[in-house]
Amino acid sequence: MSQHVNNAPKLHNAMWPGLVGKGEGEGMEPPISLERMLELTAAAEVDGIKFEGIDYFLYLPHTDPYASDDELLRIADLIASKGFKVGSLVAPVWPGTVGDSAMGDSQARAKFLEAVKVGCRIGGLFRKHGVREYGCIRIDSAEFGIAKWREDPAGNTRKIIETFKEAAKIAADHGERLAAEGEICWAGMHSWKYMLDVLEGVDMPEVLGFQADLAHTYLYLLGYNAPEHALLQPNYTEEEFWAAYRELTDKLRPWTIDFHVAQNDGTVHGAGSHDKTGRHCPADDPNGKLDIVRCAGYWLDGAAERGMRHICWDGCMFPNATLENPNTWNTVLKTMIAVRDAHGWNE
Repeated sequence: MSQHVNNAPKLHNAMWPGLVGKGEGEGMEPPISLERMLELTAAAEVDGIKFEGIDYFLYLPHTDPYASDDELLRIADLIASKGFKVGSLVAPVWPGTVGDSAMGDSQARAKFLEAVKVGCRIGGLFRKHGVREYGCIRIDSAEFGIAKWREDPAGNTRKIIETFKEAAKIAADHGERLAAEGEICWAGMHSWKYMLDVLEGVDMPEVLGFQADLAHTYLYLLGYNAPEHALLQPNYTEEEFWAAYRELTDKLRPWTIDFHVAQNDGTVHGAGSHDKTGRHCPADDPNGKLDIVRCAGYWLDGAAERGMRHICWDGCMFPNATLENPNTWNTVLKTMIAVRDAHGWNE
C-alpha cells in the first residue's frame, strides 16, 4: 500500500453529473438518481482510501428545492449513512429551476436571489444536522450564452455585479460564502478577465469568491468565447502553457474558495439545455490536455488559508455508461489522492 500522509483537503465527488444534460428529450439520457450516484461513489476505493463527501445540485429529481425540513433531513441521513459529508451546494439559479438570469429584469433577478435563499436554507439545515461542516454555495450568472450580454457588455456586467452583491448579503446573513463558477457558457463570466471584473466589482471577498474548475479554466486560457483575452495561441509549446497557466492562476487564485478537479481535451460539449462549455473528460482520457496534479497545485497554493476544506471531482455530462462504470470512479479517486498527496495538508 502506498503512503498517503495528508488528510486534507477532503475528497468529494459531484452528484450533478447524474442530472446535468440528462432528461426525457430526444437523444437525451435519463437522469441517474441521487441514491445511485451515492452508491457508485461509496463503492470506490484506492489504497484503503474512499471518497469522504459529496457536492450536489439542489434540484429535482435529486432534491426538491422546497422540500420540507423532514424530507431534507431524511436526505441528510441518507448521505451520512454512506459515510459522507456534504460540502458545496449548487443553488438552483437557472431559468427553469427556481432562479433566472442575474442580468435580467427585476423579476428575473428576484428569482435569482430567491434561489440563493433556497440554497442557504438547505445548507443551514444540513449544518444543523451535522452532515455539512464546510463548503460554499455555488452560483453563476444564469445567463446561457453570451449573445445577449454582448448587446451591452458594460451594462449587463453591472447588472450581474449588482445581483451578486445582493446575493452576497443574503449569504452573509446565513453564514454562507458564495463561489462564482468561471465557465465560458455563462455570460459576463466567460473569460478570466470578465470573471475578474465581476469579482472585483462586487468586492466582497469574505463572502463572494471564485470556483475554479480545471476543465473550464483551460478554455479561459484559449479565449474560446473571448479571443481578446486568450493567453495561449494554437500550437503552443509546453513552456508557453505553463507561463500562461501561472498568469491565469495568479489573477484568479486569490479569489478561489472552491475547486473542481477535472480533465479537458481542448473541446467544448453541451447536452440538453446546458450550452456548450469545456468538455469534462475521464481522468485518464488519452486526449486530455492537462497534467491534472501539476495544474491543481497552482490553484491549491494557499488554499487552507482561504478556508478551503475539500476538493471535488466534476464529471459533468459524462455519458451514463461512463458514470455507471466502477473503473471510472476508482480512476478518479486515484487522481484525487495524487492531488492531495502533492498539494494537501493535515488538519
